[in-house]
Amino acid sequence: MSAAELLEWLAAWPLASAMRRSAILYLVVNAAHILAIALLIGAIVPLDLRLLGFFGNTSLEVLGPFLSRAAAVGLCLAIVTGLCLFSVRPAAYATNAAFLAKIGLLGAGAANAVSVHLGGAWRAAVNGGPVSRRVRVSAAVSLTAWLGALLAGRWIGFL
Repeated sequence: MSAAELLEWLAAWPLASAMRRSAILYLVVNAAHILAIALLIGAIVPLDLRLLGFFGNTSLEVLGPFLSRAAAVGLCLAIVTGLCLFSVRPAAYATNAAFLAKIGLLGAGAANAVSVHLGGAWRAAVNGGPVSRRVRVSAAVSLTAWLGALLAGRWIGFL
């Protein structure tokens, strides 16, 4: 299946058609997407700031796993609702520079999160050990990627 055929298939998806016909359904999915983004960003920013050395008096052992899971749930919900929103006008979004930047930044943020969680330095930090330089660098990359994706997402409507 070519990229053009995939985009046509997504546009013909029953949920995409229903969202194009119903302002209420589109509104609900869009609101759910915003809520998912709020959960993701609202969890990842304080976690990354804590990993970078801010809020040193807060327990990373308690905050780390909780905020990490909350961000993961937000990301999963954002992906599902984002796919639904994308399906309404896939050909237009597929050529939108801001959308493409957002997807690239989402991929970088997710890859960074997987990488840091697979490493022993993350486990050591949330088990009371020191926050390694690798984890601090990953936190800076995370902040940049997720906030960049947020900005790119807002930019989509202006292009």
